[in-house]
Amino acid sequence: MVEGNGRRSATGSAVTRRRLTIGGTALVAIGLVVALLTVDVDPVVDAVVRADPRVLGLATVVYAVSWPLRGRRYDDVLGAMGYRGGTAFLTMTVFASQTANLVVPARAGDAVRAYLVKRYRAVPYPSGFASLAVERAFDLLAVAALAVGALAVFVSTGRPNSLRVAAVDGGGPAVRAALAVGSAAVVLAVGVGLVARSDSAVGSTLRARVAGWPRVRRVVDWAVRFAGDVGIVVRDRRALAVIGAGSLLVWAIDALTAVLVLAAFGTGFGVGTLLVAGTLAVSVGNLAKVVPLSQGGIGLYEAAFTGLIVGLTPIGAATALGAAIVDHALKNAVTLVGGGLSFAAFDVSPSEARDRTAGPETEP
Repeated sequence: MVEGNGRRSATGSAVTRRRLTIGGTALVAIGLVVALLTVDVDPVVDAVVRADPRVLGLATVVYAVSWPLRGRRYDDVLGAMGYRGGTAFLTMTVFASQTANLVVPARAGDAVRAYLVKRYRAVPYPSGFASLAVERAFDLLAVAALAVGALAVFVSTGRPNSLRVAAVDGGGPAVRAALAVGSAAVVLAVGVGLVARSDSAVGSTLRARVAGWPRVRRVVDWAVRFAGDVGIVVRDRRALAVIGAGSLLVWAIDALTAVLVLAAFGTGFGVGTLLVAGTLAVSVGNLAKVVPLSQGGIGLYEAAFTGLIVGLTPIGAATALGAAIVDHALKNAVTLVGGGLSFAAFDVSPSEARDRTAGPETEP
């Protein structure tokens, strides 16, 4: 009876998240349709058509290089917890999870990856989800660090006056929003770290107090093991350094991809200007995607990216929007190709992998 109730609870929660994501995606889609009806799209299309395909090809190759690094970083996270999966295998699981986030509502990718590492590498679900929590925390910290670094360079170096004026008049709100979300990410990551580093005796006390309630005890056991696995990584300084460096490298490549896309649009600006503006745009765009209002962050990323580029540079809105669309589409295309191959190798579909985790063992 307990297991049946647990399965219904988990399934109901997944359905609720799915409906919220679908609803948010519908709202974003309506907003995009309204924007397309009220804004002249011809300049955007012209900008996309004129983009240099050779530079876009280089951007695609550069972005593809980041995926084995993602797999290696995830192997380092699991390794700190006492598990190993291998870079090649874990790169496939990262591809699969990111693809599931794009094609299955309710951010199903985490459940998919937890299922795959449990099935093929015997990583328990609490440890699998804990490893994903660690990875997400480092993602947010790395993106926030890149944003702050780019902003510091922008403020401290002698860029053209028009760039400074644009930053104050047009890009100020977007920059402040990025700093707010980045600060929240830092606070959240630090909070999780402090909790994870807390005395393990707390877990034993909680288990003792709920010993008479099997259902509650199962949830507490799951949560204590989750926190314990996160704590193992947090207390390992070498692991923190290695995973942190890997995260910065992954997201630096993500930003470099966007810079190459901007260069393909022939903006006429120097490398330094494109690096600063592109890094800020990608950082804010990815921070905007943290809020699960649309499938794969489509629409949210483009809006944030365009707002930053227009606010920080004299680049026109049509060119900025075209670059944002191409950058996001390019990255999603690489993800979908890699994810499709990975799911074929695993012989499972994204929705099937997600559904296999909707049981009492993963209810918390």
